[in-house]
Amino acid sequence: MAGLEVLYACFGDGITCANDAVVCFVHWELIRGGYRCIGSGDEARSSDKKSELLPSDWSSNKELYTLRYKPTGADTLYMLKGIPIDSALLFNFMNTSNQKVFDLVLNTSDYVNADQLRTYNSVYKDVEMFSQKIKNQLLPPPERASTRDQDRGRSTDAQQQQQQPDRDPRRVPHRHPVGAQPDWPGPLAPPFGVGGADLDPFGSRGGGGMILDPLRSGYPRSGFDPSSGIPDILPPGAVPPGARFDPFGPIGRHRPRPDPDHMPPPGYDDMFM
Repeated sequence: MAGLEVLYACFGDGITCANDAVVCFVHWELIRGGYRCIGSGDEARSSDKKSELLPSDWSSNKELYTLRYKPTGADTLYMLKGIPIDSALLFNFMNTSNQKVFDLVLNTSDYVNADQLRTYNSVYKDVEMFSQKIKNQLLPPPERASTRDQDRGRSTDAQQQQQQPDRDPRRVPHRHPVGAQPDWPGPLAPPFGVGGADLDPFGSRGGGGMILDPLRSGYPRSGFDPSSGIPDILPPGAVPPGARFDPFGPIGRHRPRPDPDHMPPPGYDDMFM
């Protein structure tokens, strides 16, 4: 694999057991996956910087391998830990920002010839399967943008949505220009005006009410004032000024037309009714 041989040659003196060779291979897969090593151990150091190389003390602790990584385009810290368990090596690769962990267990003898550590061409077995297993189980998709760039992108998207709300594919487009009031019909306009007379019995909104007032019926008015009295019927002042008055007889000589009495009811001339 391109680059692995050079890496193995650089750090061959630190590879003294099969587990060291496995860690070296896993490190190279992380480099190929878009990560860079910044140091060993759990604690950050002033000398930390992203590099494709292994730290000088990467294999000093054979009981617990600890390496720190960051993606090439982001500052998220990942911790790689390798724990020997009998003839296997357990790896944990954790994203420290969200505590998400990826695990991988490798049987050392399946992928490394322990008696060929000094010969690169013979040290690894089934390289393609080894590489595929690391990619599928241990490596998450690498981060390609920094957190600041992601926040800036989200802020720009939010501003665009505020400026152009109709671009949201889930939003129903406006039937009227933004800010314009729709031309809704009035509450008593057809077909909503059915029963409007019950809501406005006196017809104060310009329509007809349901209470019949002869003085407001639309027929020509005679100018009669009931408060002045009716000769031989009502004395003056019997009806308070402005009070509603339903005439109980003809008033004046000129009655409004048509006269309701001129229209007989249906069947008026039927002798069998």
